Order: sequence, then structure tokens, then C-alpha cells
Amino acid sequence: MPTASRQARRAADADDSVDSRGEPRTFTITELAQEFDITPRAIRFYEDVGLMEPARSGRNRVYTHRDRTRLKLTLRGKRLGLSLQEIKQLVDMYESGTDTRPQLEAFMQVLANHRSQLEQQLEDIQVTLAEIEQHELRCRSLLAKRPKT
Repeated sequence: MPTASRQARRAADADDSVDSRGEPRTFTITELAQEFDITPRAIRFYEDVGLMEPARSGRNRVYTHRDRTRLKLTLRGKRLGLSLQEIKQLVDMYESGTDTRPQLEAFMQVLANHRSQLEQQLEDIQVTLAEIEQHELRCRSLLAKRPKT
């Protein structure tokens, strides 16, 4: 049967916002880069854009749970194809602590715009694929009429 201290350690481990001493958990740039499979340079770029604001300990960057969450949201936004400006706007609204309705409405608008762009790209790709298929058929037809050398 687990002891009370073991249960407390498991609870602390389950909540990665605190370390085993109950202190706020911090991360190095290397830890975040490895966790999210990106380069430290990418993380520094996101800092330059204003998506993250790590503290400093001497020359080292110290990332908080908030920074980690912002990085996670940034990468999700990138996977959705959102621009860094759109991601920053949404992440900043998320942290404003105000009514979530305007945030959700803004996010819905961003998603609708992005969906529209993707649907147009899909249509363009389908047209291009149809053209390629026609060219392939024509080439096969011409090749079939010529003797093999």
C-alpha cells in the first residue's frame, strides 16, 4: 500500500507545474526543445516574436509552466497552419482572464478563415491533379502509338 509521501510525490509528478519540493517547475531551453522535438533556435525565434518571455538566471533562460503552455499552443497553431501573428493574438487573449466568449468568437473566425483558405487550396490541387492526369493519358497514348526502340 502506498505511503502518504509516495502519494504526494505521485500527485506532484502528475502536475508538472510544480517540482518534487512543491516549487514552481522550470525548464531549460534544451528540455523544451527535446520535449517538443524542435530546435532551441525555433524557441528563441518564438521569443523574438513575443510568444514567450522567459526569465533569466545569469545568461541562461528559465522557462515557466506558462512558457511551456504558450509553446505548446504555438506549435498547435502552427500545425493548424495559423500565422505567428494569429497564434500570438489568440494566446494573448487566452491569458487575458476575461470573458471567454470574445476569445472563442475570435478563434472561430480565425478557424473559418483558415478553413476557407485550405478549401481553396484543395480545390486548386484537385484541378492541378486533373490536369496532370490528362497530360499523363495523352503521353501514354502517344507512347503507345510509337514503336519501342
